[in-house]
Amino acid sequence: MSAQLNLDALRRELSVKAKNGLDFIVAASLIWSVITLIWLLPNSPGRNGLYTFCMGGVMLPLALLFSKVFRTTWTIPGNPIQPLGLWLNFAQLFYFPILIFMYIKHPQYFIMTYGIITGAHFFPYAWFYNTKSFAVMAGVISLGCLLLGTRLPVEKLYYIPGFIVGSLLVLAGWLYLDYQAKRQPAPELAAVAA
Repeated sequence: MSAQLNLDALRRELSVKAKNGLDFIVAASLIWSVITLIWLLPNSPGRNGLYTFCMGGVMLPLALLFSKVFRTTWTIPGNPIQPLGLWLNFAQLFYFPILIFMYIKHPQYFIMTYGIITGAHFFPYAWFYNTKSFAVMAGVISLGCLLLGTRLPVEKLYYIPGFIVGSLLVLAGWLYLDYQAKRQPAPELAAVAA
């Protein structure tokens, strides 16, 4: 088996057993739904930003709950690239100083910045799960948040998290279809096994 075929087989295993990270995407869509409601409140952008930041803390427990519902696997012994998924997720934390700066200096741009970071951090998962859906939606979410954030008045900033919810639901559907297709034996892997 060639090294490339072996790498593709490892990524396919991750994609199928982790169901393309669908548990995290569904959890994120629920969290961003609550964030949309937060930004509908008649508070200052600073206060809504604080509530938004706090909502991020429920991501991991909610994703763990959905991993039980969807029967996804978080650890795959014997797959050496599996730990990379966690590292890719932690990478977004290094963008948080930008987010904190926006919260302190320009709170009206906080939700836009948070959305851009959220969208952009999906990009490497396109390689990790070997699906272009993450790459496409990383661009859609990041650019969409930028366009909305630079054009909306402060009282309509709730459109940004609402847009993210819609985008995450599209991504979830796309990832599910990709997962369903990958569940079928790959012709090249079946030929190697035979």
